[in-house]
Parts: sequence; C-alpha cells; structure tokens
Amino acid sequence: MSNSNAPGAAATRSASGYDLRPVRGAERDRLAAPLTPEERYIILDHGTERPFCGTLLNNKQSGLYACRLCGLPLFQANAKFESGTGWPSFYQPFDPEHITEIRDSSHGMIRTEIRCGRCDGHLGHVFPDGPPPTHQRYCLNSASLQFYPEGEQPEQHTAA
Repeated sequence: MSNSNAPGAAATRSASGYDLRPVRGAERDRLAAPLTPEERYIILDHGTERPFCGTLLNNKQSGLYACRLCGLPLFQANAKFESGTGWPSFYQPFDPEHITEIRDSSHGMIRTEIRCGRCDGHLGHVFPDGPPPTHQRYCLNSASLQFYPEGEQPEQHTAA
C-alpha cells in the first residue's frame, strides 16, 4: 500500500512521517478497553478533568506527549509552559496535522475544541492567549496524554 499524499487522496502520513489513517469503530473500542472510567469520560465523552489535578501538570521532563488512545505524538515538552490555568499548556503542537480543531459552543461559550487528528479523542481546547511565538494556548487534559521521556518513542497503534 502506498503512503502517497497525492492531490485528491487522503493523506496517510503527516509531514513529520506519522500514520494518520483514522482509528475508528472496533479498533477504537479495542484501544479504549484499558482506559479508566475517568479517561473514558474525558477522551471519548469530551469531558474535562478538574484543574490542578492532572498528573502531567507539573511534569518538567524533556520528551513528548502522545495521544493516550492511539499513540500519535501531539506535543513536545519544549513547547510546554506554565499558564496558571491548572491544566498542562503548550504553545504549539508537535505537528499541526496531528490536531483537529472543532468549534465548541457548549457551556454557554464559544471555544475551539482540540481532538487527536487520528482517533478523534478529546484533548482539550485551544485559546488565543498563549505566549510568543504562536500566541496560542493548547490547554490539555492529562488523562488524554501519555508522556514519553526524551529518547523514548510512543508505540503508534496501527489502523485496522
């Protein structure tokens, strides 16, 4: 099977070389099976963890953050910053193709929800009040992420 990103064809690989074939249906259910009830609520039902409670909020190690469900790299530790909001925050994604942005008008406000570009798992929201150079604040749920220290790579689960 070709991984060509020819015009008119759906991209199968991101610019950074990662598999972008959608993980849906039975395969997504299989990957979700080991999730805790809180992780399922956040990732699959678009929930939010309480502020200042996420396990990755104070993580200062070098490395990368990948989707807990499918393993797609989402953010590098060097793009993380202290936003004071109570959730891990980043000013840019690992690869823009790895993030999907969706208009969210729930809770009486308009926000931009961010989801994994591969498995559609809920990650958090992005706001235009971050630091330079992007001025973006990707505000994430720790439960949606798996941290990999520098030198370790996530196992990217393959699409069926």
